[in-house]
This record gives sequence, C-alpha cells and structure tokens, in this order.
Amino acid sequence: LESEGVDVVFLPTKEMMYPEGFDTYVESEVGGGRNEGAVRPHFFKGVATVCCKLFNIVHPDCVFFGQKDAQQCVVIEHLLRDLNMDIELVVVPTHREDDGLAMSSRNAYLSEGERKRAGLIFKALSAAKEMVEEKKERSAKNVADATSKVLDQDTGFEVQYVQVLHRSTLLAVEQLEPGQEVLVAVAAKLGNTRLIDNFILKSPQ
Repeated sequence: LESEGVDVVFLPTKEMMYPEGFDTYVESEVGGGRNEGAVRPHFFKGVATVCCKLFNIVHPDCVFFGQKDAQQCVVIEHLLRDLNMDIELVVVPTHREDDGLAMSSRNAYLSEGERKRAGLIFKALSAAKEMVEEKKERSAKNVADATSKVLDQDTGFEVQYVQVLHRSTLLAVEQLEPGQEVLVAVAAKLGNTRLIDNFILKSPQ
C-alpha cells in the first residue's frame, strides 16, 4: 500500500465496530426486497450500517466503490443523500479480465474449467448492450430475454436474476425511454461460486 501512496490504514476489529449491546442499524428501502436484496435479504442493511459507522469515524471527503457492485453503489448514494452526509461518492469502473469477466476475489474459487466458461456473463451483458444501443430496443423484457438467452447456452449457470432496472431507484423498468439510463444486472452461480456483473446502458434518443 505504501507504493500506492497510502499513508494510513484504519483496520478496526469486529469488537470495535460491534461491541456488546450493539443494536442500532441503518436500512435503505432502495436495496430491500428485490434483486440483490431479495437473494441476500440482510446484506444491504449490513452495508449501510457499517458504512455509516465508518463515515462517522473517519470523516472522509470522498468514498470509492466499484461499479461491479452497482446496487450497493445506489444504496450508498441514497445513504449519503438522505442522511445529509457531506461526502462525495466516486464510482470506479469495473476492471475486467481479457475475456470480459469482472475482476473479483470470488474468481479464485472457480475451477479451471469454470473460469474458462465464466466470461459468458460478459457476453450476455454485451448482448443487452447491442439490443439497447444499436438495435434501439425499448422493451426491457426483450433486453432481459436476450441476456438470458446467452446465459442459457451453458446449463452450468444457475441464474438468480437478470433485470433491467432504473439507474437510481433499482425498480424494474418495463419500457426504456429515449435518453434513459438503465442498469442491466446479472447474478448467477457457476459451480459453487456466485458471480455478479452489470452494465449501465443509455437508450438512444
């Protein structure tokens, strides 16, 4: 980290963050009960709580989150806005392997064979991109179906969801309006490894 110009690392223990008797949590409706929030019901509650605590301890000017976890980014965006935190959210573009697979610590759990197949998620999202940006498809269902069709090429994928969502509310979109940005989000298991990825797409005028 020193080589990257890092001066200080704050590394609290679980006991420091959640002492005995801790019973206060932060919850955002934007992430609850649907998409990632449905698959992992308490995840965003934990994210919002620990981030709120960290922000109050550190008082950062900026916080950096990866686009790969786009739904988490929206939760943090709402947290900062709704609780009047004077912090800038910087969303960092997803870094990818040569075959398009989003870089993640989870990728280490893929077998050699699974790793060769995992790039199919990127191909599926690329199909959605083509539908929206080149073919000017307005039906969210057709976009999601095109994405799912690519994933269906490999029966080893256990698809948890393929959704076209409003960029800032995470509500499902039925029809893409001209100039509208949408989040096309995918979650699937390959073997024992859960993979997530997304594209933010802008519908042509």
